[in-house]
Amino acid sequence: QVRLVESGGGSVQVGGSLRLSCVVSRYIYGMNCMAWIRQAPGKEREGVANIDIGDGTTYYADSVKGRFTISQDTAKNTVYLQMNVLKPEDTGMYYCAADSTTPYRCTMVGFSATFGYWGQGTQVTVSS
Repeated sequence: QVRLVESGGGSVQVGGSLRLSCVVSRYIYGMNCMAWIRQAPGKEREGVANIDIGDGTTYYADSVKGRFTISQDTAKNTVYLQMNVLKPEDTGMYYCAADSTTPYRCTMVGFSATFGYWGQGTQVTVSS
């Protein structure tokens, strides 16, 4: 059983920063990709950022490039999402997800919504 637990969400003003954390209970054989996905009220889930667990390569949605950074600390079984210059449209529930997939699919942030392992989510609210 793989368990993912997110933390770090909260309320922040436009232009502010937050850092989300996702602790993974264990890495199962073949698990090679982790992701952050968000869902705004009334909207579909949106892949935000992926990271290849093996080599640390990162991938981002265009909407967050240059503002968000995904990283990992394998010694702590933790993946982070540093979010800077936050905008109201960044508001939503942020989920951490993981799966065993092809290296090519890990490059596609839009594919992360199909991942098999999910956390419970952490709320991010950006107000003006």
